[in-house]
Amino acid sequence: MPRRKRILIAGMPYHIVQRGHNRSNCFYDDADKACYLSILARYLTGYDVQLHAFVLMSNHVHMLLTANQDGVISNLIQNLGRDYVHYFNKRYQRVGTLWDGRFKDSLVDTDQYFLTCQRYIELNPVRANMVIYPEDYHWSSYHANAKGLDINIVTPHRVYLNLADTLDQRLANYRALFAHDISDEDLNSIRIALNHNYPLANEEFITALTDKYDISFGRRLKGRPCK
Repeated sequence: MPRRKRILIAGMPYHIVQRGHNRSNCFYDDADKACYLSILARYLTGYDVQLHAFVLMSNHVHMLLTANQDGVISNLIQNLGRDYVHYFNKRYQRVGTLWDGRFKDSLVDTDQYFLTCQRYIELNPVRANMVIYPEDYHWSSYHANAKGLDINIVTPHRVYLNLADTLDQRLANYRALFAHDISDEDLNSIRIALNHNYPLANEEFITALTDKYDISFGRRLKGRPCK
């Protein structure tokens, strides 16, 4: 069965996940993570893509990205993955693939889900019981979005900027969002959207996108298509 064509629209934020093959580690230490972010920085500039949030886990990566051209997020992820595999294989004297097939992507409705998705990404280490608080994990954008640390690869999205007019108040308002857990309903919505490469949005938003771009976001059913 042919792969479904990716729909990566300019100006829309996308939640991207790439996992290690068979859930094996793609990072073993801080040097690996630093190398990955260095390569990512190069391609963010080269493809004119903004990174709003990220977390590097032991065996997978989450990113929230917006591109200024259609489709270039795929180019960024493919080149980033290829260059990092070259580094990883050379360092650990291995051969073969590192990533588990195609990356997952989910377009994010900025009005309803953007900040929830950003929090979901930055709370990954907490949900994985690696740390108690998101600030205790070094390799995420939480330190930029909640603490004001200058991480040069992170570009604030307009939804985040609209939290307040001043930096200090914006940081405080963003930290306040973490006082409450993400609801089970939102967690489920995020995971279903990722698993199906489906927009994280309500049906009205999806219908508007379908009409505007003349494309279908419908989930693909298992099995052979009907003739």
